[in-house]
Amino acid sequence: MDIRLPRLGEGADSGTVAAIFVKEGDRLAKDQAILELESEKAVASIPSPSEGVVSRIHVKEGEVIKVGQLLISIGDGPGNAEARPAETQPRKEEPVQAPAPVQPTALPGTGAVTQGAAVLSPVSGPPPPASPTVRKIARDLEIDLRRVKGSEPGGRVGLGDLRRYVQWLQETALKPAAPSGTGPVSAPPPPIDFSRWGAIHTKRITTLRKTISAKMVESWTRIPHVTQFDEADITGILALRKKYLKAYEKQNVRLTLTTFALRAVANALRKHPLFNASIQEAAGEIVYKEYYHIGLAVDTEHGLIVPVVRDVDKKNLVQLSGDVQLLADKARERKLTIDEMQGGTFSISNQGGIGGGFFTPIINTPEIAILGMGRSAARPVIREGKVVERTLLPLGLSYDHRLVDGADAARFMVDLVKEFEQFSEADVKI
Repeated sequence: MDIRLPRLGEGADSGTVAAIFVKEGDRLAKDQAILELESEKAVASIPSPSEGVVSRIHVKEGEVIKVGQLLISIGDGPGNAEARPAETQPRKEEPVQAPAPVQPTALPGTGAVTQGAAVLSPVSGPPPPASPTVRKIARDLEIDLRRVKGSEPGGRVGLGDLRRYVQWLQETALKPAAPSGTGPVSAPPPPIDFSRWGAIHTKRITTLRKTISAKMVESWTRIPHVTQFDEADITGILALRKKYLKAYEKQNVRLTLTTFALRAVANALRKHPLFNASIQEAAGEIVYKEYYHIGLAVDTEHGLIVPVVRDVDKKNLVQLSGDVQLLADKARERKLTIDEMQGGTFSISNQGGIGGGFFTPIINTPEIAILGMGRSAARPVIREGKVVERTLLPLGLSYDHRLVDGADAARFMVDLVKEFEQFSEADVKI
């Protein structure tokens, strides 16, 4: 019996083999994990659909595999009877193991070699012709098909064209520097032999880190970032949190500053719907979303992961606290589903638990803005002509200047600060 990679969820068509839990000759039980697959921002264990003895392993750790690809073969037997040493078995090559190679070309006037010219297309006019499948994959990956050079008749973009474009993104972590798609594209610098100056050790760049790199470069190079800074007095929030902390713990949830931030942001977004919108470049439209799904940047040992808290405006602080706790735990354990990381309308990055003050967060495309929260600190301030001690929270709002003007950002920040400072006991009481 051959076991192939099943479809793991919407948009999960491939991944990297992070670990293999079996070896040839092992006897498997039904639903026993055979390997661990790392895809973009999640790790999933692949179970065996049947019991039997592993007769052959067709993949190796670090290999990129796709849905339908052969993983292992199993059969009946006492154990090692059917097993053969792996090195004596010729390995069958899968027909779609890797994208077709792209011939390097030199950038005009530079002599620099890059694969980009073979996969990039200038962004102008309507999207190119493509099948519904290709269009759906491009939407899921947030790729503008006008950037992909189609190799099929009439400039039609095929699945191979899209695959080569994604491969190029992963290898270079670069996209065109301007929305026109005609700006320069740089090849990665040649490797440096750092061992010349002392001892070193290396570590493979994970699929997650490659994905984060590509997304950050795309956002920073394509979106004109501007950051608006301010401070919010959270002395009242901290007093409410201290008073109701145990009551929330009895509900098996933790009342944190992030919970208050979610509510404050949702209230501000309702007053300023532009910050809850997205730009559809191909259609020339602004999409105003009537729902409030807020992403939370979670720091994990594997990298930055952004699960999404849904319908923030419709939930009380107990429900929001439960959502934050559940999603943060799942993010750190790499158990988030793809659906739990999609559909965000705005994001929050809270570094207060680590330290530091003001910082400029990078927008999580296709969102328009992101809020960065630093570490709060007690400071002397003047209130009604008197110097008093208050706890101030550093805030940094990065926004897309293509859609948001500075005055819009200032007004949003003023209202957001008010939302932080006007929490009452009625908002927190269970």
